[in-house]
Amino acid sequence: MFTPVTDRVVVVTGASRGIGLGIARVFAASGARLVITGRDAGRLEEAADELRALDAQVEAVVADVARPEDCQHMADRAVQRFGGIDVLCANAGIYPQAAVATMTPDELVETMTTNLGGTVWSLQACLPALVASGHGRVVVVSSITGTLTGLPRFAHYGASKAAQVGFVRTAAVELAPHAVTVNAVLPGNIATEGLAGLGPEYLSQMTAAIPMGRLGAVEDIGHAVLFLATDEARFITGQTLVVDGGQVLPEAGAGAQG
Repeated sequence: MFTPVTDRVVVVTGASRGIGLGIARVFAASGARLVITGRDAGRLEEAADELRALDAQVEAVVADVARPEDCQHMADRAVQRFGGIDVLCANAGIYPQAAVATMTPDELVETMTTNLGGTVWSLQACLPALVASGHGRVVVVSSITGTLTGLPRFAHYGASKAAQVGFVRTAAVELAPHAVTVNAVLPGNIATEGLAGLGPEYLSQMTAAIPMGRLGAVEDIGHAVLFLATDEARFITGQTLVVDGGQVLPEAGAGAQG
């Protein structure tokens, strides 16, 4: 039995939908107090209302993690509302497509600034409160793309996700003396709202790549993040946890065997 995270203050960036909202739901069901961020005020408030329906205390902060000042505002609001920060889940990110041959400087910079920069700025802003908590937890949502696999037209995205893991490992070393752990979760193919318009054939191909025979649920990522945020995970730092239903395991051309 894990020590409950009841009343722990958890900041989840990019939580207005998708994996971020799924992570927030898991923490809400576990009794945590939540600070959620997103760039779309309307969608963010809808997410906050959904979480409040689970009896969670929620502070919704409109923020773009690519802007250090927005990240500082997010951290300040968390401390003002709840008195501190125990857990930061750096989930916010973008995933635009661009071929290597035609990628523009703006496309590369935007992706790296949001995905990597947003992780760095979020951690910097929350760090004093995380240290003060005495049991700070940082969980970065990276991806199998770029860290373990490659996906055509997502080279800049993959590079940003691999960079996040490099950042996690060094940050873990720097922050270990302060009892702050820093880890990453690497999702595989996860069922989110963003897949709805891709069509049944594409979804079937995505599912076929997973030995367990289904797409992951956003709550699957949420439970992995929750574990890394527990007291029992206090001696785990600088690590990556793959949550992909075995997606990266088959050799080339090998399908799941019944």
